[in-house]
Amino acid sequence: MAKTATLKAEERKRTGSGVLKQMRREGWVPSIVYGGGVENRNLKINSKTFRDLVAHSASENFLVDLEIEGAGNQLAFVQDIQHDPLSGDIIHADFRAVDEKTEIKASLPIVLEGEAKGVKAGGLLEQHLHYLEISCLPKDLPESLHADVSDLGLTEAFSVSDMTLPEGVSTVADGNIVVAIVAKTRTLKSAGGGVEGEEGEEAAAE
Repeated sequence: MAKTATLKAEERKRTGSGVLKQMRREGWVPSIVYGGGVENRNLKINSKTFRDLVAHSASENFLVDLEIEGAGNQLAFVQDIQHDPLSGDIIHADFRAVDEKTEIKASLPIVLEGEAKGVKAGGLLEQHLHYLEISCLPKDLPESLHADVSDLGLTEAFSVSDMTLPEGVSTVADGNIVVAIVAKTRTLKSAGGGVEGEEGEEAAAE
């Protein structure tokens, strides 16, 4: 399970685009927390603190323990983060209030593990799918997903259906979607699948 970081938040009364821009200049990220049977609350969180949390998270979908000044703590899921299209700065964050029984959906990165047999044979491992949408309970939320491609031979593909998801985690993605494939390099193609490099040229000359 992914770690849950504590994030301090303050309620904000101010609204309007001009006011929100001023808030951002003051070092805050305007935010909102909703769902979970709680009243929607407009919040503001420290920009640097939140930016650091995002930078150290494998995905922008993660759990936080919101410590709301004067209102106690609330377990929340980072549902959406809005970035400035030019600077990339975080300009807004949506938090969904959850409890231990709330099913959440997250887009998590896929990490390839192991050295594919096809790569040892001279092929090139290409990752086609980098993120997978999953659903689970908060306690089962992993930081990332792992795919062992050690047994992948030359020209063979590793699909979503080949992945072993952590306990309590599921996906509705098409199992035929290719995650990774070991492709032939140009050298292998020109050599007809034989040994690449100088050794291949010598073998052809003989």
